[in-house]
Amino acid sequence: MATHATTQVFAPNKVIGSFHPPKRILMGPGPSEIHPRVLAASSAPSMGYLDPVFVGMMDEIKQLIRYAYQTKNQLTFPLSGPGSVGMESSFVNMVEPGDAVIVMRNGVFGGRMVENVQRSGGKAIVIDDPWGSPCDPNKLREALQANPSVRTVGFVHAETSTGAESDAKTLTGIAHEFGALVICDAVTSLAGVPLLVDEWAIDAVYSGSQKCLSCVPGLSPVSYSDAVIDRVKARKDKAQVQSWFMDLNLVLDYWGETARTYHHTAPINSLFALHESLVMLQEESLEQSWARHRLHHEAFKAGIEAMGLKFLVHPDYRLPQMNAVNVPESFEPGVEAQLRKRLLADYSMEIGAGLGPLAGKIWRFGLMGQSCSRANVMSCLGALTCELPEFGVHVKMGDAEQAALNVYNKAAQHQA
Repeated sequence: MATHATTQVFAPNKVIGSFHPPKRILMGPGPSEIHPRVLAASSAPSMGYLDPVFVGMMDEIKQLIRYAYQTKNQLTFPLSGPGSVGMESSFVNMVEPGDAVIVMRNGVFGGRMVENVQRSGGKAIVIDDPWGSPCDPNKLREALQANPSVRTVGFVHAETSTGAESDAKTLTGIAHEFGALVICDAVTSLAGVPLLVDEWAIDAVYSGSQKCLSCVPGLSPVSYSDAVIDRVKARKDKAQVQSWFMDLNLVLDYWGETARTYHHTAPINSLFALHESLVMLQEESLEQSWARHRLHHEAFKAGIEAMGLKFLVHPDYRLPQMNAVNVPESFEPGVEAQLRKRLLADYSMEIGAGLGPLAGKIWRFGLMGQSCSRANVMSCLGALTCELPEFGVHVKMGDAEQAALNVYNKAAQHQA
């Protein structure tokens, strides 16, 4: 009888036990911290994805996402995947080979839109704006006048790589003047700043679960208007969407309003978590969520400026939930990374680095969802106050914290 034995070459070189992650203060560009209620929901017993009870919860999730987006769109649901899947789903369904598509690029994620156009067989007409600035509506109007065949315009509402917010309402209105539909990246904006899908008439919008919703990563809430559905159903010669998994014609049969047809094994427990995070958003209310993000940003801003540090983005279009702070000019290359490592090692605090042309030039401080709190603002300012002098930046002990406290005290007096 033959014997089968494992050999050492296939075995790990040490005994691997359970993984226990350290507790971090997450103040980077995402993910954000997760509330115990959401974590508890994700650990509930699993169930079948066609179980009537689960199907009922799916309907509730759709209603809750509609509230978060402020829309009545029928096709509103969470895609199984991160925000990048929401992006790709929008482009592969709405862009056909040969289509001319305008993409407004003012950071990393506008650049990813360009790639999605190209991979969908379209021709990208790129409008570039400086990193740290919003998308320029005048440039969009000029590009549409010069390219009357354009049917789709893509832009990022809240550019995560820079912390700049663009005027989604104005951009959408201009696109519609020329008969184009819009694809709006709301990965960082949803629940952090006003986003009114129906009022602004946004056609396709996608976000991520791990930013201001403070859910586990891996889900992308999306919403598509009737105009998008009509376009997908009317693709030339009934040409199939290039992605089977993201074909809205198929997904609609699973997330639709009537009978459910099996499409894929949904991430059951992650959807439990999303449901709970959306319930918590509803309990707080969108208006209060927007106000909370604004308040803690103002306190953080006061502390940062008290240290003599400056923001990348002008106040008129600066996101409260994604704070891009310029690295001191005195820093030699690599020093900013040393400070980030120090914060992680000594304070268990994560902040983000700059990307692309901003690499080594900015820090990105996220104040998103559960990470957007007074405790985190004060802890971060205190850590920076202690560490910056070690890197040659003169900071007077207590100034930053007092500046932030002044903002909080003023807000408390106003509410009294």
